[in-house]
Amino acid sequence: MPLAAIALGSNLPGRDGTREANLDGAVNALLALGEVVAQSRWYDTAPEGYTGQPRFLNGAVVLETSLMSQELLRGLLRIELAFGRDRSHGIAKGPRTLDLDLLLYDALQMDKPELVVPHPAMHTRRFVLEPLAEIAPDWVHPVLGKSMKELLGRVS
Repeated sequence: MPLAAIALGSNLPGRDGTREANLDGAVNALLALGEVVAQSRWYDTAPEGYTGQPRFLNGAVVLETSLMSQELLRGLLRIELAFGRDRSHGIAKGPRTLDLDLLLYDALQMDKPELVVPHPAMHTRRFVLEPLAEIAPDWVHPVLGKSMKELLGRVS
């Protein structure tokens, strides 16, 4: 079965009152989409880009799934919505209860309006690479040909 790397982030309290509860709940919700075979610890990080918002809690999981990539993405968006995030409203890159990004899907390379895999900015983001390198250090970026550990060593 395919493996998918998924980044998780939260910087607003949800129903249960904490960023941690949002991320823990999201990991539990991912079980409807496949089997979580690896999970990073949570990392407290400063916001990037739009900095006038609370700090984030970020992490990553590796999910074994029978879903195709676009079907998996639709599942991730449903989970976000269930946690109070509607991507059609709010500030782009602004505060959110939950952010789930499909980073990698096996060695798939796809560039469609609804989905770009591998995630086009993942190799520049420490808050993505650090948790992913913790759980999948040897996973090779299918475009750049570098492992997650190598990519992490290249970001500041």
